[in-house]
Amino acid sequence: MDDKFYKSALVLVAVGFTVVFVIVVVPPLIQNPDIIGAFAAGFVNPYAAGYSSDVLFCWAALAAFVTYEARVLKVKYGWVCLLLGIVPGVAVGMALYFLVRHPQITQSNNKH
Repeated sequence: MDDKFYKSALVLVAVGFTVVFVIVVVPPLIQNPDIIGAFAAGFVNPYAAGYSSDVLFCWAALAAFVTYEARVLKVKYGWVCLLLGIVPGVAVGMALYFLVRHPQITQSNNKH
């Protein structure tokens, strides 16, 4: 896979999820701006709770990965991606982290 396709795919995932998030989540949140209630609605039944738990654990895995690479590989600005992993979601945070880290990792690999 070439760099252009890789980056385009990551941008498509981040933008695509953001659009879905805005269409699905924002209108009901405007009608009822209860953020805690909105979060709790993700656990309304066992299936939703399973998916919501998966998202929370994926964010935790992303946080561990970002923290590790910040210390070991000196990847910068991962914390911004962790914030974006909360809102709009992990799909955005992870895709953007891969985009942020790509030139930094590529540049450090070319030095060695």
